[in-house]
Amino acid sequence: MKIHYFQHVPFEGLGKIEMWMRSRGHQLSGTRFFAGETPGAEITACDWLVVMGGPMNIYQHRDYPWLLVEKKMIEARIEAGARVLGVCLGAQLIADVLGAKVYQNAEREIGWLPVHATPHTGDERLAFPAGKSTVFHWHGDTFDLPTGAARLASSESCVNQAFAFGTRVLGLQFHLEMGEAEIERICENCAAEITPGTFVQTRTEMLSRTPAAEPLASLLLNHLLLRMEQH
Repeated sequence: MKIHYFQHVPFEGLGKIEMWMRSRGHQLSGTRFFAGETPGAEITACDWLVVMGGPMNIYQHRDYPWLLVEKKMIEARIEAGARVLGVCLGAQLIADVLGAKVYQNAEREIGWLPVHATPHTGDERLAFPAGKSTVFHWHGDTFDLPTGAARLASSESCVNQAFAFGTRVLGLQFHLEMGEAEIERICENCAAEITPGTFVQTRTEMLSRTPAAEPLASLLLNHLLLRMEQH
């Protein structure tokens, strides 16, 4: 497949998603908005668009004018029937494009915290494995569930942790792509956000839990990417 990604800041790249996609023989291209790049012809030809995270909000158009271009591109790929995966900010951008409200969550979630699969009786091709998964979070905003979307996972402080829109669009509020190196980078670049809270871990806590939690998060990532690839 031809896969294109949108990257918003240098320290939130594809991570394990890139490793998985290259191991499957897919072709990768990307637009790094932080470096002044603009999407080219490759975006209209891609089979799969991956929209990564970032510390900005989806409505900061004055500060990041490329957000308007990006939203149009996301909308166009969804309408074209391409696979679209959004991670954190990426999931919020997809929700916004689909007409849902994006707003500040009551609590920040930062660190290794559980999400619970949501049982549903609709199309389960992008469903999560049943039960609890411990995943890495770094977000202060959340979103309403878009009309026509299926909620896939929730957490104690954030009801919409993951959703599917049809069988080819997936939004994840959390980060399955991050390993130890990526977590080190986001801790360094977003240290000011690590403030005391019920669902906020310290840098030391995050990194101490990574060796045990990261392999299981990788299994969930593999599960979801395989399902998207197959459909």
